Amino acid sequence: MHPVTLFLCALCAFIAVAMGAFGAHGLQDILTPDMLAVYKTAVTYQMWHALGLGLIALLRAQHPEVNLLKYAAWTMFSGIILFSGSLYLLSLSGLKWLGMITPIGGVCFLAAWVLIMIFSIKFFKSN
Repeated sequence: MHPVTLFLCALCAFIAVAMGAFGAHGLQDILTPDMLAVYKTAVTYQMWHALGLGLIALLRAQHPEVNLLKYAAWTMFSGIILFSGSLYLLSLSGLKWLGMITPIGGVCFLAAWVLIMIFSIKFFKSN
């Protein structure tokens, strides 16, 4: 596995579990149902994309020379920060303008998955 990407995977998964537990046990009586749903969305997307980083870590270990995978990893990590981070802050602070950042994170997620698709097309064409 690629060590940096694997570390980011584990870090993001750890934080997702911690934030999920915090939300389930510490925020149910504090947040409105709408803001709790926003918070849960942040946790869910963070965990799925942490697992995506794990997939990229495996691929990078097998193909260390492919820069496309490095870009996919950093783009996916950026998506986690921007998407989930903005939703955590929005739900906890109530600052609605933070919702403008969330779509940028979503675009990062999409771009990372597109980079993985491009890698897979190139890889399977050459084999």
